Amino acid sequence: MSVGGEFGLPLAGKCIAVPESRELDVFATLLERRGASVLRCPLVDILDAPDPAPVLDWLRRFNAGDCDDLLLFTGEGLSRLLDVLDRHAPAERVYFIARLAQVRIVVRGPKPARVLRELGLRPERIAEPATTPGMIACLRGFDLRGRRVGVQLYGSEPNIPLMDFLAEAGAQALPVAPYRYADAAGDADVLALVRRVQQGGVDAIAFTSLQQVERLFRLANGQGQGEVLHEALRRTVVAAVGPVVAEALSRRGVAVTVVPVDRYHLKPLVQALIDALSI
Repeated sequence: MSVGGEFGLPLAGKCIAVPESRELDVFATLLERRGASVLRCPLVDILDAPDPAPVLDWLRRFNAGDCDDLLLFTGEGLSRLLDVLDRHAPAERVYFIARLAQVRIVVRGPKPARVLRELGLRPERIAEPATTPGMIACLRGFDLRGRRVGVQLYGSEPNIPLMDFLAEAGAQALPVAPYRYADAAGDADVLALVRRVQQGGVDAIAFTSLQQVERLFRLANGQGQGEVLHEALRRTVVAAVGPVVAEALSRRGVAVTVVPVDRYHLKPLVQALIDALSI
């Protein structure tokens, strides 16, 4: 645990559990600067695809003009595609960016849109809410018959509902999985987090990805601690960075009391926590 801030700050005296991995230091610092103590327990790590060859093959097909449309589900995914080119085929990066400017791009929420803007590009459409149903609803406004649609997957999840929709719409889906999720903190550390929350030593827990929720419940249920986990989460304020994470918690019977409005990233989440915990 790391303690920051002083009394008078909006989160002074509050302990917030943070399962974040990729931006753990950023998130923790934002909270600590506002006076919170942060209980760090990264649940999930994000790793490159185990074999870069299929990703590189997809990129070369994309550069050769094999996609008419591109669906970007995460900013992480687009960044990892660029990283694969930088490591394995740097000369092809310029052609990839040129092709991005030529295809019709639909993004799921604001994060991939921000990565596109860093490249000087804009998507055709931003799907809201930032969920698979939100993406499908957005795509219903397009004629997809005969279109070749590149799909940057969310981790290695095949996203069957989206694939079924594209097939029914007459499109050919060309998926790519540039990264995968893996366990981060050890099982004992995660169970210790559950006990700490259950004992009332945590004021809030802030989830920032679907995979964090999945791992926490998979581990707790596998260890016969499912009821303990539910009791623990009933004892604290549960925050979710956006609707995908909130929905995953709700499906498991968890009452989510903190979700940012409109913008689903770390700074709005911190402000939402301040609003909830300062009452």
